[in-house]
Amino acid sequence: MANNYFAFKQFTLHQEHSAFRVTTDSVLLGAWADVKNAGNILDIGTGTGLLALMAAQRSGARIVAIEPDRNSFMQAGLNITASPWYDRITVLNTSIQEYHTTGSLFFDVIITNPPYFVDSLLNPSGVRARTRHTVSMGYADLIDAAARLLAPVGKLHLVLPVNEAARFIELVSEYDLHCSKRMIVRPTPEKPPARVLMSLQHGTPLSCEETEMVIEKGGRHLYSDEYVSLTKDFYLKF
Repeated sequence: MANNYFAFKQFTLHQEHSAFRVTTDSVLLGAWADVKNAGNILDIGTGTGLLALMAAQRSGARIVAIEPDRNSFMQAGLNITASPWYDRITVLNTSIQEYHTTGSLFFDVIITNPPYFVDSLLNPSGVRARTRHTVSMGYADLIDAAARLLAPVGKLHLVLPVNEAARFIELVSEYDLHCSKRMIVRPTPEKPPARVLMSLQHGTPLSCEETEMVIEKGGRHLYSDEYVSLTKDFYLKF
């Protein structure tokens, strides 16, 4: 049985009431995304609050975290309230389709681990299934929100399965959003790439900088230097 909490070096995530659990995908994204100089950040689909908390640890930004699922919203609120950065993070129980900023607020960074498995059959098991498919939030909803809410020089950071990344890039180009950086992630040297971390921004960058990371080298729980270096500020095991 999975633990009902996950302890990081500077915060703890309780997850017993959330539809989501801490995943390697989100930890990689939260550690990789460029948030250092951001003044304000939007976390779309915050779940337990993980990405919002990682962004708060790595920056001085004010953060808005939105979550449509009521139980996950309440769980995220409790986790954030118990953190050192509770006064910089606002959690809202709303969907990206319904979220609108007030005045002239635009975000320097939008970060999300979005729904995927677009072409697979929908598992009828409830909230987690609905959200991990694009039923609750389609890619078009996410891209529209990014185009609407990003500052002119803002960046969208996200993680996707490899087979979804190419499709997503095709869609965002229609909104004048283009890849500026991406990292291909392999579970081991022998296995094919599983995930792609991407940064996108308005306009056309000179190129899309590409790197690759392997999580485990040489056996189970024998982590690569690159993986340790990226996540060591968060995981207790490093």
